Amino acid sequence: MATQAYAHLNIKAILFDMNGTLRRRELHAVTQQEATKRLLDLLGKTEAPAEFWEELARRYKAYGIWAQDNLLQLPEKEIWTRWLLPDIPPHQIEPQAAELTLAWKETKGRPVPQPGAEETLQELQRRGYRLGLISNSISSLDIPQSLAAFGWQAYFEVVILSSMVRFRKPAPEIFWEATTAMHLEPQQCAYLGNHIARDVMGCKRAGFRLGIMIETPGKSYAEEQDQTIQPDVVIHSLNELLTLFPLRGSRSLQPEDAPHEDGC
Repeated sequence: MATQAYAHLNIKAILFDMNGTLRRRELHAVTQQEATKRLLDLLGKTEAPAEFWEELARRYKAYGIWAQDNLLQLPEKEIWTRWLLPDIPPHQIEPQAAELTLAWKETKGRPVPQPGAEETLQELQRRGYRLGLISNSISSLDIPQSLAAFGWQAYFEVVILSSMVRFRKPAPEIFWEATTAMHLEPQQCAYLGNHIARDVMGCKRAGFRLGIMIETPGKSYAEEQDQTIQPDVVIHSLNELLTLFPLRGSRSLQPEDAPHEDGC
């Protein structure tokens, strides 16, 4: 468990990944059934064979590989007309693209907060830290709707999504979008995510002072040990952030007393 406080670093802002870090997606029959029906309605279909869903999943995976290899996120209209449903006339798809993407995501289940997320965000904000969100997302609606449903909008000063800025983590540009919007230098920021290759590597390339990784159930930090950039700290629950980041202005630990943490 991480026990090091970082008061001496004068971190002003803590930014977060969303998927797998602050929320997870769980199987939920009603959500999935309603999303499937909504997606078909948007396409003007009453039903579709298994082959349709299999091909859509294959194309979605192919797009995801291309996007990550190129560190680019195409607009939703372009994703559907070029990658997912190129056989349907664009004018039938483009007006529905954002809703199609949201429905497609919800066919996989419903988003729910990770344990301790709200309490941690609330306390960090109370302690004087500015908070933001930087996340890869194919959808422009998915994460904003979760923030509204969870009642979290007031916690985040900025919400930067790859679907809005075209860059995908670990491209440093998506991190700079956030720091520029917050009028902060990267060295004044910490970032928390659950992937070394995207989250830690990306924030370090962008010049963030701290890259923190959370190990969630079923995912081990050891799986990514071969990465050239390692996290400054590894935590196992969100509330460990409250140990790392005391009340701003507190100098409970001097720089010379700071031992290296897991992952340095």
